[in-house]
Amino acid sequence: MNAQKIVNLDYAAGKPVDPRVTEAMLPYLDKYYGNPSSLHGMGQEARVAIDQARKKVAELINAEKNETILFTSGATESNNLAIKGIANRYKDNGIKIITSKVEHMSVVNPMKYLSTKGFESNFTAVDKYGVLDLDVLAKEVDEKTILVTVVFANNEIGTIEPIKEISRIVHSKNAIFHVDATAAAGQVPIDVQELGIDLLTISSNDMYGPKGVGALYVREGLRIEPLLHGGGQEKGLRSGTENTAGIVGFGKAAEITKQEMRINKDKLTRLRDRLIEGLLKPLPYTFLNGHPTNRLPDNVSIRYSFVEGESMLLSLDMNGVLVSSGSACASKTLEPSHVLLATGLKHEEAHGSIMFTLGRESSEEDIEYVIELMPNIINRLREMSPLTPKELNK
Repeated sequence: MNAQKIVNLDYAAGKPVDPRVTEAMLPYLDKYYGNPSSLHGMGQEARVAIDQARKKVAELINAEKNETILFTSGATESNNLAIKGIANRYKDNGIKIITSKVEHMSVVNPMKYLSTKGFESNFTAVDKYGVLDLDVLAKEVDEKTILVTVVFANNEIGTIEPIKEISRIVHSKNAIFHVDATAAAGQVPIDVQELGIDLLTISSNDMYGPKGVGALYVREGLRIEPLLHGGGQEKGLRSGTENTAGIVGFGKAAEITKQEMRINKDKLTRLRDRLIEGLLKPLPYTFLNGHPTNRLPDNVSIRYSFVEGESMLLSLDMNGVLVSSGSACASKTLEPSHVLLATGLKHEEAHGSIMFTLGRESSEEDIEYVIELMPNIINRLREMSPLTPKELNK
């Protein structure tokens, strides 16, 4: 990438740490570096800081108690802890676990793993927008179902799931409900009590906090089996010396997010809608992936027929625009996105998708720059493609 102008529209892959978060973290890297489990003054300084961060994260999602927040190394660990922890704890009650076909790989792979250990892993269908089919779910949830795990909002196509309705179905059969809110937390309000969520995964970096820190909300009274055994930190559910600086940063990020969510959501929604309009209008055979309105404020997933996402990505990169052809966690494979395939797209259609994700620093100038670039890029790539109908190349 040689262009001088850099436009970052790949915030879903990793957000910068907010300077206010960095400032809050610094004292716990070189001054208050004590072990939170130590009883002396320096250790207790760290313990108090962690407790304050726990309170801020709990307040962000309206958890009933601060102690329901467990700190982890990130969303992947939180999802694994929730799914495997519930499966192992409640296996005497049933062996059936249900999820959707549009989950993140940190849910998909634990589900596949558990299927090798005697559990029944079900992947429920979604509609063309990626919304979970509630009628199918209601038929699948039965008395032997111990857990249903569903993403709050899809990180690839932006679709927000009907969480409250799903919760009613799950709890009608006395099953447990886990929600992966990694992409949604900080973007849209989340109230675990009002929505009826038993376990919730959230990530620090997805709300401008440091990488390598996450949390799992576990409803009061719910018991899970730990994945890590050791010194008994985090109520014995996540042993290992706490990352004090990272946790403090997470807490500060949660605090800022709660205060500024509305204004950021309004701004991103406006920019998102302008980008969608500007990309769909100029060229035929251009489509929006995901729900047209009930979607994350930062997500624009676009599909162009007759071209490949990787070619678009590289062309934009040459012009200083950073985007993604799908989830960063799945970018090591050349296979089309399982999320797009689950919405009914053919392989060649899924390959023609590209994802723009906006952030706090995104501007109208950035959006207009991309809107101006895309027609020339797509027309050039279509001219090179043997799949393009002749009438489009006239």
